[in-house]
Amino acid sequence: MADQDYYEVLGVSRTATADEIKKAYRRLAMKYHPDRNQGDKQAEEKFKQIGEAYAVLSDDQKRAAYDRYGKAGVDPSAAGGFGGRGGFGGFGNMGGADFSEAFGDIFSDLFGGGRAQGRQAAGPQAYRGNDMRFDLEISLEDAARGREMDIRVPAWDECKTCHGTGCRPGTSKKTCPTCQGAGVVRMSNGLFHVQQTCPHCHGAGQVIAEPCSDCHGTGHVRTTKVLQVRIPAGINDGQRIRLSGKGEPGTNGGEPGDLYVEIRIRPHEIFERDGDDLHTDLPISFTTAALGGEIRVPTLEGDTRITLPEGTQSGKTFRLRGKGVANVRTGDKGDLYIHVAIETPVNLSAKQKQLLRDFEASLKEGGEKHNPRAESFLDRMKNFFRSDSD
Repeated sequence: MADQDYYEVLGVSRTATADEIKKAYRRLAMKYHPDRNQGDKQAEEKFKQIGEAYAVLSDDQKRAAYDRYGKAGVDPSAAGGFGGRGGFGGFGNMGGADFSEAFGDIFSDLFGGGRAQGRQAAGPQAYRGNDMRFDLEISLEDAARGREMDIRVPAWDECKTCHGTGCRPGTSKKTCPTCQGAGVVRMSNGLFHVQQTCPHCHGAGQVIAEPCSDCHGTGHVRTTKVLQVRIPAGINDGQRIRLSGKGEPGTNGGEPGDLYVEIRIRPHEIFERDGDDLHTDLPISFTTAALGGEIRVPTLEGDTRITLPEGTQSGKTFRLRGKGVANVRTGDKGDLYIHVAIETPVNLSAKQKQLLRDFEASLKEGGEKHNPRAESFLDRMKNFFRSDSD
């Protein structure tokens, strides 16, 4: 399934609604279920593929990450991947509640209304919290030097009304009537037996009959917290910084997800970055270019001076070693490349125009001595037209 699109796997469009995705999944899962295709390896592989696709597209956060980044955005094995509740290891961690409910419906269809039985289990299944992403925009100077910054991100605190139980004050959780507290149910019909996470309590073994009005039964309330992020010197645009355990809280005692801070570097007014190197255009007058001399140039560390030789041509590049950006891994600094751009004067007075005409006339008297490139070009052009006429 390396290159197969999840939407194509389920046979739905990229604008499909959650209900359309669920219906497509149920239809295909019924068709390719291993109990209906015993010994058929292709059907078994297809069943796994549609389960993987549904696990992503049925989860709003995972679907958004997939739409933006493709499979790299939802693969927990990739750096910064948003794997949600631990990826695609088994039915119990493939999309959480929505997946269990959809799969529970399939069991009912598959076994013709077979009875559900509670079954002894090790205990409620714990789910890891979803990962989160925060886009942080910084300046080129911050990226080059590194710094520590405070960011405000969404967070969850224990509900003070129910003290994290999720129950309305004065009430408590009840044993799940579907699984009798086991957290799993077993669907039976003749020779077939399939066990799944309880679709009613989602593996908790208990249900909240009267949810807390403030947290709506989650035990947490949304808030905002301030986190400190250390930005390493030399970080590149698009790189991520992982803050372990700062994502969404887990369920049933599961560990929280991670927060990935994605760096966005603002365009700079003077410099353009190319890896660890910097580039800048330096406008100079043609008088300075002709006479040469010492001029002041900008760097990220402040102004410095370079010496222009006489007769500097437009497009000439000067390289300042070690004036670029430090490599985020090695710490070695790149270089600064200064590209000379000779500026043509504008809004000249009549006197200035006449001076330029006199100056141009004096240059022509020297011929190739003053304009070697122009004279060379004219010679090449003459040779071109001469060969063309022959």
